[in-house]
Amino acid sequence: MRSSFNIALATIFVLLWFTSMSLPTARSASPVDGAALYGAACAACHGSDGRGRTPEQLGFDLPLPDFTDCSFNSREASADWFTLTHEGGPVRAFSPIMPAFGSALSREEIEAVVEYTKEFCTDASWPRGELNLPRAMFTEKAYPEDEAVLTFDYASGGADGQSTLIWEKRFGARGQLELILPFASAQDAAGERHHGIGDIAIGTKYAFAHNFQGGRIWAVGAELALPTGDAQRGLGNPDAGGELYLAFGQALPSDAFIQSRLLVEGPLRSSATQEAALQLVVGKTWIAPEYGRSWTPMLEIIGNRELEQGVDGEWSLVPQLQVSLSLRQHVLLSIGASLPMDHRDRRDTRVLAYVLWDWYDGGLSQGWRKE
Repeated sequence: MRSSFNIALATIFVLLWFTSMSLPTARSASPVDGAALYGAACAACHGSDGRGRTPEQLGFDLPLPDFTDCSFNSREASADWFTLTHEGGPVRAFSPIMPAFGSALSREEIEAVVEYTKEFCTDASWPRGELNLPRAMFTEKAYPEDEAVLTFDYASGGADGQSTLIWEKRFGARGQLELILPFASAQDAAGERHHGIGDIAIGTKYAFAHNFQGGRIWAVGAELALPTGDAQRGLGNPDAGGELYLAFGQALPSDAFIQSRLLVEGPLRSSATQEAALQLVVGKTWIAPEYGRSWTPMLEIIGNRELEQGVDGEWSLVPQLQVSLSLRQHVLLSIGASLPMDHRDRRDTRVLAYVLWDWYDGGLSQGWRKE
């Protein structure tokens, strides 16, 4: 047990050291004139001011985005804008009215145009899409998002499990609200299995600091769980619970990243035992050739400990793989397992999965094939 703790602790220090040694550096100024290229290649449709020309001016009814709207401009990373500019709209199941410029402009020229287009958002309080790092199984990301996530967490032996629907709504530049609706399954001492709604929770998150050039973002969050599950049947807790956490994300070179979260949770009664947890995940994203699917393997380290003297902590390793399903990459699947590093006599391996829908990028039926 102590050796498991030492391994986990050593791994955390190595990852944190790697983060401090591998911070992204600011990009040097490009010799390519992005403004001139935008005026020559993009302004005819998107307007010299970035607001998009009217259907009457364009001759087609497709509404064009407003690049000055930071809620739209800031969400996606520059690499995604590069893909659309290089390959055209159909590469991500958007309209073919968006042409491909890959044969007309060099890579450096397209990058310069994209960065110029990003500058139409003049409100620096909006974190850039590069800081929207992939979602891990447990480690809450610091970036605020509009997502719906259906998660699955079941013991390999089938003793208990839970499916959870999470609805996240971003508000403003940095805030997020979420509703958490769990459906639990538990087996009592007599071997009878019970199913039902678990403890419904509401949460909020606020990204209080971010640095695009440094590739890092910080957030604080809170969650309130209501005792809606049947505690006698093992579907919930008898008392309301609360959670407070600090989340951190760090983008690394070559689409690698590290995210971490420190949280305290437990029943709201002052006499009840509270629990602290440390969560840390490292991963890297690969894009299939020809701008295909994204593949993101991740490894999480999870440590939990009750805040009482003489109580041992518990550590788990969580290997997982996230892959994009839709052509637009707004629907993702992740599968993994939670492997106990200690107390294996009383802790089961757990099978984990989720399906994520970034609903801001389109409906569930959209973005699956080229138009």
